[in-house]
Amino acid sequence: MPAIIGSEYINRIDRLQTEVWVDDHSVTGKISEHPAFKGVMRSQAELYDLQHEKALQDRMTYPSPLTEHRVGMSYLQPKTKEDLMKRRNMIQQWAQSTNGMMGRSPDYMNTVVTALASSANFLKGKENCFPEHLVSFYEYAREKDLSMTHTFVNPQVNRGQFYFEDLDDEPIAAKVVDENDEGIIIKGARLLATQGGITDEIVVLSNGGVQDKANGFAFAIPNNTKGLRFICRESFVGGDSTFNYPLSSRYEEMDTLVVFDNVLVPWERVFYYNNIEVSNTFITASSFLPLTLHQSVSRQIVKIEFVLGVVQSIIDTIHIGEYQHVQEKASEIIVALETMKALVIKSEVEAELDEWGFIRPDRKTLQVASVVFPRVYARFSEIIQQLGASGLMSIPTEQAFQSSLRGDLDQYLQSKADDAESRVKIFRLAWDMTMSAFGTREIQYERFFFGDPIRLTSMLYFSYDKEPYVKRVKDLLEMD
Repeated sequence: MPAIIGSEYINRIDRLQTEVWVDDHSVTGKISEHPAFKGVMRSQAELYDLQHEKALQDRMTYPSPLTEHRVGMSYLQPKTKEDLMKRRNMIQQWAQSTNGMMGRSPDYMNTVVTALASSANFLKGKENCFPEHLVSFYEYAREKDLSMTHTFVNPQVNRGQFYFEDLDDEPIAAKVVDENDEGIIIKGARLLATQGGITDEIVVLSNGGVQDKANGFAFAIPNNTKGLRFICRESFVGGDSTFNYPLSSRYEEMDTLVVFDNVLVPWERVFYYNNIEVSNTFITASSFLPLTLHQSVSRQIVKIEFVLGVVQSIIDTIHIGEYQHVQEKASEIIVALETMKALVIKSEVEAELDEWGFIRPDRKTLQVASVVFPRVYARFSEIIQQLGASGLMSIPTEQAFQSSLRGDLDQYLQSKADDAESRVKIFRLAWDMTMSAFGTREIQYERFFFGDPIRLTSMLYFSYDKEPYVKRVKDLLEMD
């Protein structure tokens, strides 16, 4: 089966009838018609359709090594630096369609599964590890063009460094509670499955720090598996109007709590379990971080480009470009944009083959980018708020422009460069990006995209080779 089109994605998710809860009710009927999901599912469907545009075919897809059918480029296991460039071009093509606002567009999880499968040999010969299952799932996902969500995080019960659940209590964090001839049984919950309920499958990964072997596992199962349910936060879709809510009406990716109520995971879907050493080391030993960081940084570059476009639109419409403080603020965004571009290209230039013959972009370079972006994105929001000023509060709705108030609005909300309606559209976009529930969620989402930003800086510090520079200092001090 080749890369799918958008209608196939929507029909497939509707047919699953996954158990999804919004507020106090479970979703019935077609989830693609539910107000909380229809906008983002439509946007996601448009991404799949891009795979079939003739002019983009070589950028979006490549021939499957199994069938020769065209499959998604985000499944390409890179073996050369050119392959990394192909992956980046595809990722950024999709990101341009959403302006980088969808952090969990399908290429993210496609990349995760591709990275893990490319490092499956790490699991060979280890207790309770099934590398062949991981490779098989990767090939299945690639050939079926699956959409996937994931959950890597335990519930926030107690963030103390030495907190352990009472083994006699009902589990909170999902764990293996039993196994039988059919598979392992999972009970408990996990955070934070973005797009939970609107994908085909969920990938579950215990990625380190566990002390109880029952908490260390990795597997993938269909979202409609018996006993699996997704509990949604409040929807941040403001409404259907793209005038009033230009971003949330299109790109609101729901975040969910995932509950495993004695869920049976078939053996053929288990990648590893009951192995503390593997669960604590596979992520760092695999190409997970280099490839997923490469994907996310590539998307974030497109998002910064969009931010710059919004900021310059505000500057142009109210004619504030002559002020130096405005120029300085816009230049902050330009500097961040060019920095991120340089980092992703550097990561490709300094890429190296791993022990299994796949190429990895330079991890430390991408770690630098992952430290930079959460900081600058929060700053971008502040810049937009400062430049927009009272204009971010003077944003009447589409309905107001269609009412008897139109004359007043046209007179008093016009700007130097635009009529009132065009000006308000720009400011409503800026508001939805930075001040709506959707916009503030985006800031928090990007801030913690790869985890606690302080922990990320610590990881960078300890993994970065500083010794050559210390040696230069010593050499200077020892000179006669």
